[in-house]
Order: sequence, then C-alpha cells, then structure tokens
Amino acid sequence: MIALLRGQVFEKHPNRLIVDVAGVGYDVQVPLSTFYTAGDPGSEIALRIHTHVREDQLSLYGFATALELSMFERLIAVSGIGPKLALSVLSGIETKDLVGAIQRNDLARLTGIPGVGKKTAERMCVELRDRLPKAMVASDATPSPGDALRDDLVSALTNLGYHRQAVDKSLDKLVDNVGEQRFEDVLRSALKDLSRA
Repeated sequence: MIALLRGQVFEKHPNRLIVDVAGVGYDVQVPLSTFYTAGDPGSEIALRIHTHVREDQLSLYGFATALELSMFERLIAVSGIGPKLALSVLSGIETKDLVGAIQRNDLARLTGIPGVGKKTAERMCVELRDRLPKAMVASDATPSPGDALRDDLVSALTNLGYHRQAVDKSLDKLVDNVGEQRFEDVLRSALKDLSRA
C-alpha cells in the first residue's frame, strides 16, 4: 500500500499530477486544492496517498494535507460515494466549509457541489456528522448565533420525541435569518410544521 510519494512534479493537470519518484512516474488523481498548491513541473512535492484497489484497477489519490486525506477516506465510506465523487466534493468546497456544512446539515450548500444530489447530501450529513476529523470540528469553535439557536431547537425537538431527520427538514424550511429570530417563535412554528407532517 502506497501511503506517501515524495519526488518531483513531472506533469500537472487540474485533476491529476504525474510525480517522478526516482525515475518512476506515478499518475496521481488530486483535488483542485492540491493542484493549486503543487509547484510547476520540476518542483519538489510530497503527497499523502490513498491507494484504491479494484479487481481491474489500482488508482492513487493524492492530497497536500492529512486533513484532506482524512475527509476523502470518510467520504468514500459513505454509501453511494466513490473516489471520483469524493474528489469532486473536495474540489468543489474547502475542507473546513465541508465540515461546517455537514455539522449544520446545510443541504443547499452541499447540493451546490457538482455531482452531489439531495439524497447524497443527506447521506453525507447522516453518516458523517459524528465521524468528522476532530481537529476540524475543534477549529470551528466559534459558532454563529444562528448555529447556536439551531442546535438548541434540534435538542428541544428531539427531546420531545421528533425524529432528527424530520426536525432538520422542518428547520431548513423555517430558519433563514436565525440570528434575528427568537427561540420561542421558531420553536412554535416548528411544532406546527411537524404536527402537520
């Protein structure tokens, strides 16, 4: 299993790099974030590698940071997300923004990524919310007033016996400028909405 490649950039394309390691060229697929940090052909590079093995193919996916690699490996563990879509996700959104969108269940932000539909975005939120890289979650330590209000509402409604998915769906409809709304008003509206469902 290849875990790291250190060598020189031989060729550079937006979705792949060819890395020359002691005369052997490795074709490595990369997200745009890694492509932008890679130097011009001839410059030194070190990539963290995920080796993906299938019956008919061995593919290398390279990342400039351990965090990107960690998110990639978590994404491909989600049912319905393969390596190509995971790479597309990491190319379409900054890693910290992705973590924030998953934590907030921000389906609109996630479906804005090319190749990610509503069902895939929902699966990402459900399956990854508790499995995000701890370093990333800790660095997002200053939630906005809207995030804090939403967390309080989710807690209140799930404690009243409503399912998390129904609560998230209702809050997505109701909460726009949450920072400017009162907890009691949004809770009342959410209860009305949930009782109709």
